[in-house]
Amino acid sequence: MEEELQTGRRERRKKKRSRRRKLFLLFLLVVLIAGIYTIFQYVSGYLSADSEELTTGSFDADPAHPDYENILVLGVDARNEGPSRTDTMILVSHNKKTDEVKLTSFMRDIYADIPDYQSYKLNTAFYLGGVDLLADTLRHMFGVKIHHYAMVDFQNFEQIVDIAAPNGVEIDVEKAMSEKIGVSLEPGVQDLNGKELLGYARFRADNEGDFGRVRRQQQVITAMKDELISVSAIPKLPKLAGAVQGYMETDMKMGEQVKLAAEVALFGGGEFERMTVPIEDGYNYATYPQAGSVLEIDLEANRNALEEFLGQELD
Repeated sequence: MEEELQTGRRERRKKKRSRRRKLFLLFLLVVLIAGIYTIFQYVSGYLSADSEELTTGSFDADPAHPDYENILVLGVDARNEGPSRTDTMILVSHNKKTDEVKLTSFMRDIYADIPDYQSYKLNTAFYLGGVDLLADTLRHMFGVKIHHYAMVDFQNFEQIVDIAAPNGVEIDVEKAMSEKIGVSLEPGVQDLNGKELLGYARFRADNEGDFGRVRRQQQVITAMKDELISVSAIPKLPKLAGAVQGYMETDMKMGEQVKLAAEVALFGGGEFERMTVPIEDGYNYATYPQAGSVLEIDLEANRNALEEFLGQELD
């Protein structure tokens, strides 16, 4: 009887070990399939980004700060030959302690004191000296630290949106839009594809002008963030990561990009706080022979407002 009991226990142990082995092999198979899928999608996305590289010149970053990280995000229109100007200049500020993200848009028509040059519109700094000169201009005027940059051509932005959100990105279009944006948009909540979303972000043929365009650019970034942190976006992320590597130029290493994206997705899922420079009542319109019509800003008032908004001590 005792011998039969021992035999039964041995058989049960064998069955348990067999089940564990099967579960372990199943787990390895799932990991392998997931790995192959991730690599395939990443390569597929990267190979789809066959656009020409943007020329930015060098970039000298500020030393890393333990409490925050500032990334200068630039949008350029590189369809024309020769140097480009930056139509979009947004400082994305990531608080490392709270994982909050703040967006500061700098208007392209700000009359800027560009180091080693005459004063021109702010977006001319990129035309004259690439990312480095634009970053130095912002540091010189506003005292901000710039730790990284990321730049994308508008045409590439369309492709990135279509990979990230094949069914479109939900936007509440506030009015009919068509002038000089390549698409026709009607009012109402709707899902916009890449071309439509870019058109929405670039529209400025109304009484808001560039201020309205900057507001919509910030709105688009927030909508894209909401799309990317949704559960439905998870299967698209490997291909999107590959496409971004091909379409976007940045000094950030791949690991840094993934870490930042994960932190924002996991802990910074709330609304992005937004600011525009110049602030309301912090500028006047002026005209200069070498620059044309510009926004002449109250530098002290705008610096103080920026310092309070960012919660960072500016130089």
